[in-house]
Amino acid sequence: MDLLTPDLGLLFWQVVVFLGLFLILRAFAWKPITESLNERENNIQSALDLAEKTRLEMTALKADNEKLLAQARSEREAILRGAKETADKMLADSRDKAESEGKRILEQARESMQNERQALVMQMKKEVVTLSLDIAEKVLRKELSDKGAQEKLVTDLVSQSRLN
Repeated sequence: MDLLTPDLGLLFWQVVVFLGLFLILRAFAWKPITESLNERENNIQSALDLAEKTRLEMTALKADNEKLLAQARSEREAILRGAKETADKMLADSRDKAESEGKRILEQARESMQNERQALVMQMKKEVVTLSLDIAEKVLRKELSDKGAQEKLVTDLVSQSRLN
């Protein structure tokens, strides 16, 4: 017998043992192994589906965040623009108020100066009149100190009044 050629009986028993082992494994091991592989495949697929769903949600959340950021920026710009407009308006109002107050004070000062000037002119006129009267009184007293001068003044006044 040759070592390389197997005996027909040995070959028969090898085939019988292989078929028996195959049937036993198929009955008891094959089904749990395939179920385990299918379950693992399902778990992997559900994890991939969940990852895709999470990725889509994250994309949507990112888009929402961008919208909120843009809205917040526009609101900030609107608030800043409103504050600047309010500040400019307040500044213009203050400037206008200060200008009108300055004009009012200037006008009051002009009126006060005009009133003081008129009062000063009136005072000077009074003093000139008083001084003129004092001088005239002194001159008349000096001229009328003698009797002849008084008589001459009276006759001159009477003659002038008859002419009028």
